[in-house]
Amino acid sequence: MAIIVNLDVMMARRKISLGELSEKMGITPSNLSILKTGKAKAIRFSTLQSICQILDCQPGDILEYRPD
Repeated sequence: MAIIVNLDVMMARRKISLGELSEKMGITPSNLSILKTGKAKAIRFSTLQSICQILDCQPGDILEYRPD
C-alpha cells in the first residue's frame, strides 16, 4: 500500500498508549488499533484532527505517501 500510517511512531514520541489515546478521542481501542496497524481503508478528517490535537502534530506526521 502506498499510504503508510505512522501513528505508532507519533504515539511513541509523545509517550502515549493506545488506551490513553482512544480514551481521549472517545473511540474504542480496537478502532484505533485498525488505524494504527495500517488496516484502515479510510479515515475521517474529524478523527485525524482529533489525533493531531491530542498528539500536537500535523497530518503529515501521521500519514506518509510512498510510491509502490
